[in-house]
Amino acid sequence: MIEVHKRNEAFVMLECDDQGILMEIADHYTFYAPGYKFVPSFRNKIWDGKIRIFNRVNGILPYGLVNDLIRFSETQGYKLKVNENIFPPEPDTPHLETQLPFQPRDYQIQAWHHGVVKRRAILVSPTGSGKSLIIYLLMRYFLATEEDKFLIVVPTTSLVEQMYKDFQDYSKVNGFPVSENVHRIYSGKDKIMFEQRVVITTWQSAILCPPDWFSQFGGVVGDEAHTFKAKSLNKIMGMLENASYRIGTTGTLDGTKVHELVLTGHFGDPYHVTSTKELIENDTLAQLKVSCLVLKYSDEVRKAFGKKKYQEEIEFLVTNEARNRFICNLTLDQTGNSLVLYNLVAKHGKPLFEQLQARAGDRKVFFVSGAVSVDQRERIREITEQETNAIIVASMGTFSTGINIRNLNNIVFAAPTKSQIRVLQSIGRGLRKGNQGKPTKVYDISDNLSWKRRKNYTMNHAVERVKIYEKQNFDFSIFEVEVNQ
Repeated sequence: MIEVHKRNEAFVMLECDDQGILMEIADHYTFYAPGYKFVPSFRNKIWDGKIRIFNRVNGILPYGLVNDLIRFSETQGYKLKVNENIFPPEPDTPHLETQLPFQPRDYQIQAWHHGVVKRRAILVSPTGSGKSLIIYLLMRYFLATEEDKFLIVVPTTSLVEQMYKDFQDYSKVNGFPVSENVHRIYSGKDKIMFEQRVVITTWQSAILCPPDWFSQFGGVVGDEAHTFKAKSLNKIMGMLENASYRIGTTGTLDGTKVHELVLTGHFGDPYHVTSTKELIENDTLAQLKVSCLVLKYSDEVRKAFGKKKYQEEIEFLVTNEARNRFICNLTLDQTGNSLVLYNLVAKHGKPLFEQLQARAGDRKVFFVSGAVSVDQRERIREITEQETNAIIVASMGTFSTGINIRNLNNIVFAAPTKSQIRVLQSIGRGLRKGNQGKPTKVYDISDNLSWKRRKNYTMNHAVERVKIYEKQNFDFSIFEVEVNQ
């Protein structure tokens, strides 16, 4: 018999006399970390590369995994007794009473309803689906029905300001004074002294707060939850011992079981709100066309390329003049606002920006990296929304997550990646419908440097991206393009 007791709002405790059963549960919740072979601590034999979600020594399991534990126990034939206070009674059918300047979409109301009834969930909803409105409605319901404070954790300072502005927009017709109710925290803002019941903060700032600071919160939303660093997420969510409302929002999970279980443990079971394909079909998001451009290099270049290491391959690509010239030509040939995404600032982002700026004529060209201030990024975003032919050269880290840009018509993937999250989040930058009603074009650039049976790393990454497009039912085509050295 396994007994499940409530430890606090963050964890439950398992008790079982059969140590063999506890070992099987521990194995069920043990995984190799993605990319563990490349981590120095693994290479130095300090760490075995595994993530252990269940602590067999003290029997502690993240609260959100109780349902998963029940399912696992049923398949294994274990007897499980769950303490009655683990699952609080669901409230009577809640009513959406908050007035808004517009009518929420059906799926947004359903997501809000699921959140307030279940109290714990990961709301999986793609970029452009209006997650900030769902969070606003959850926040307003919490303030109306609970007495504690409400914490909203986001990945970047830009998103702190954007969420705050969204709340102001939603409150225009209902008399909710945002400044009196919502406090913002990031670098330079006061973390401790505030009177408001709602706090929007970056996780980087939250992690610096003392443990007792978290006790004042009865509810938490982790926006863009997939971006939280695992150790920081574990620490923040573990210190929120009184937060019985735990909602994570994300555009996508990364497809690995360990990633889903870690997030489920902290927030609750995933709930799929809607999909990008559905939003495109019902005309909520812009139409999408993905062109996968495979740059084919000469036999001489491919044969000479050899068995280069991954970093050597990246160095070759970002410094390749012919490749960068192709990216600039492609970008300048597009009409409408364009976003060029890169990874390496000095080696790739700045050279692309300088080339585009030199050849763009009257077109406005903006450069964004982590060094660009929050206010300046916001100004660039606002200016671009008023433009019809601007170019933004931005790092994936700053513009692939959470930034709202309307009237973005073209996206160029100038840097290779195989991350499902980054791919889908980046595409989402261009799917918000603007006033022009134009479709969104995505140019996915990959590089065929293979020779005979030898496949280069980034070409394998391109194959993974195509699998993502197939899985999402996107309209995509593959074209080979000769590279003129």
